[in-house]
Formats: sequence, C-alpha cells, structure tokens
Amino acid sequence: MMRGTVPGLPTAVPLSAMLPGIFQEDPFTVRFVAGFDDVLAPVLSTLDNLSSYLDPALAPEDFLAWLAGWVGLELDESWPVERQRAAIAQAAQMYRMRGTVSGLQDNLEVLTGGRVRVADSGGVAWSMAPGAEFPGQDQPRLAVRVSVADPSSVSVSAVDAVVSAAKPAHVVHRVEVVAS
Repeated sequence: MMRGTVPGLPTAVPLSAMLPGIFQEDPFTVRFVAGFDDVLAPVLSTLDNLSSYLDPALAPEDFLAWLAGWVGLELDESWPVERQRAAIAQAAQMYRMRGTVSGLQDNLEVLTGGRVRVADSGGVAWSMAPGAEFPGQDQPRLAVRVSVADPSSVSVSAVDAVVSAAKPAHVVHRVEVVAS
C-alpha cells in the first residue's frame, strides 16, 4: 500500500523558507524546491499522524490489512470494516486466551458479530476405582453454536476453519449457525 500525493495539501514547513537568503531571491530555486514540498507533504502528514495509523479505530481502511499483519491476524476482506477494526483491536487479548473455550467463544463472537456457545466434552476422564467405567464421553468433542440475526451472513466454512485452527487436531467438532 502506498500513501499517494494529496492535491493541495500544504506543508507545515516549506523547504524554500529554510533556504539561505541568496537562494530565496531566485524564483527558479523557489519553484524547484516547491516541487519537493508537494512530494514531502503527504509523507510529513503521515508521520505527524503516525499514532492514528497504529490505532485500529482510526487507521484508514486500506491500512487495516497491513495493521492486521502486525498482530498475526488474517482479515477476511468481505467483513464489514467495523468488524475488521474490532478483530485487530482485540487480537492481543485473543492470543492470550487462545486454546481455551472462552477464548474460542470470544474470537468467534468478534468474527461473526453474533452470540456464540461452545460446548466442550471436558478435560481428562478418570476414576478413583480401579477398572471402573470412565465418567463422561470417551472421545473429546466440541460443539459450536453461533446465533446471529441473519444466518446467511455468516460463512459456516469460515467459522469451521477458525474452530479447526483453534482446537487440538484430535478433537472432533461440529459447527451450527442459527437465527437468534
């Protein structure tokens, strides 16, 4: 991505004002240096507002994908801009909770914009009695239910991909998208 020139953008400090007096009297030199002002004005403006470029709530839309790359997030271009901004803003928190049921739930809520319920079969099955039946299910399972106003607005395959990436490989899962 490139920040292009912005027609008519004034520079805060024209270079011609910094020239020695003898050069300021020469019209050609002043016009020549003014060309650099036109090229440098967008660069200086960007640098002056750099903190806004690094804030997901304020960054330009075409900058969001690059900003997402900084936090290791791959954005879906079909998402609304506000959902992309929220995903970038919460990326660090999502990484802290990665691998947990609540982390998966929070991640999917940000990505789908709906209410998510994750049912986990549990952790380790054990019994205090030797040779006894293990409590619970013998195979780990994960059931994900996404409730949104318009189920057709959520890609089941995209949710499935997120769940597949977040869960251990041996755990089977089921994804369901329903109307809320």
